[in-house]
Amino acid sequence: MKNQALNIWCVIPVYNNSKTVKTVALACRAIMEQVLLIDDGSTDLEPEFFTALEQADIRVIRHQRNQGKGGAIVTAIRYLAERNADYLIGIDADGQHDPQDLPKFIEVLRQHTDGEPDLLVVGCRDFNTPNVPESSRFGRKFSNFWVKLETGVAFSDTQCGFRAYPVRAVSRLSFVCRGFGFDVEILTRCIWGDLKLHEVPVKVTYAPHGEHLTHFRPFKDNFKMSLLHTHLVGLRLLPFKPRRLVADQEKKKYSFLRSPREFLKYLLSENTTPPLLATSAAVGTFLAVLPIPGFHSLAILYVCLRMKLNKIMALAIQNLFMPPVTPFVCIELGYLLRNGHFLTELTMRTVFDEMHYRLFEWFLGSLVVAPLFATLAWLAVFRAAHRIQCKSNESNGEIAENG
Repeated sequence: MKNQALNIWCVIPVYNNSKTVKTVALACRAIMEQVLLIDDGSTDLEPEFFTALEQADIRVIRHQRNQGKGGAIVTAIRYLAERNADYLIGIDADGQHDPQDLPKFIEVLRQHTDGEPDLLVVGCRDFNTPNVPESSRFGRKFSNFWVKLETGVAFSDTQCGFRAYPVRAVSRLSFVCRGFGFDVEILTRCIWGDLKLHEVPVKVTYAPHGEHLTHFRPFKDNFKMSLLHTHLVGLRLLPFKPRRLVADQEKKKYSFLRSPREFLKYLLSENTTPPLLATSAAVGTFLAVLPIPGFHSLAILYVCLRMKLNKIMALAIQNLFMPPVTPFVCIELGYLLRNGHFLTELTMRTVFDEMHYRLFEWFLGSLVVAPLFATLAWLAVFRAAHRIQCKSNESNGEIAENG
């Protein structure tokens, strides 16, 4: 694709944002020649609005019923794939994003012209601005954590809808989510597909509290997001490679395996943020408690490989739960749950002749002990890692000041 002009479209999904969408659409059209608006079943758009868009040469596709933001983007992907578009830049219609940031995306895409369009450009919202809801700050951190867990890739803002997608690549994907979780799902699947990644800073504007129109339903949509993350984590644990969207250009991706020193360095530095270290410890703890003697290390290593967790932490912490103490606790708890009292008779009969009962009680008790110990491990490791990280940052700050 080198030295060829890119076919880039701006896509604006809209659902009942009549107060802002016209301004956004016309501002985008002033910057880009090809603008597509997806009316996702809006009920507040007047005929004059569509007349103004037609006069501005903005194309419109209308859904008869609301399909969600994801449904609108999928419609745009299909439409643009038929027209051999290279990239689409999605921007929200509610006025939070500034169309003046569009040239940032276009410049990055034009600089990346060394082959088939395979670059995903994600906007990172500047939250150092007035009226940013605390729910948005928390939501971004929460989403960033789960995407890092699901993909092994750290992003500054996994919820920003201001993005540029390579059309032909993403047209090969299928999605389970059409609502607010769509931005997270498509980002995750793009990373699994080995698209190249780039972030650009973008401005964001929030109306004062109570004035901003939002279709977000806190309980229902957060519940759906939880189900989505559970689904993505489950897919990540399956022993199958995700669909690749581009040719593998990383032949030296695992070259460090040839050097024991580099391999150890990689393991020690792998996902060492406090939340992910804590998650590695929790996973190692949970699996170490389960009644799978002889397979604990293999199970822990498999999950860590799939989830790109810190293997050193997960494998090391399992030593705290080696027999006989943890199995004994689980068996006693399981016996209590089965019989209403603890097992106090330790004889050849109760230990060996009734081994099948003890194994079932071990499993039964582990269903309580494993999540409890895993939670405690997460809290302990997170607190320790966070404290060490804070001290390290303070020390680096002092060195910088003295320097």
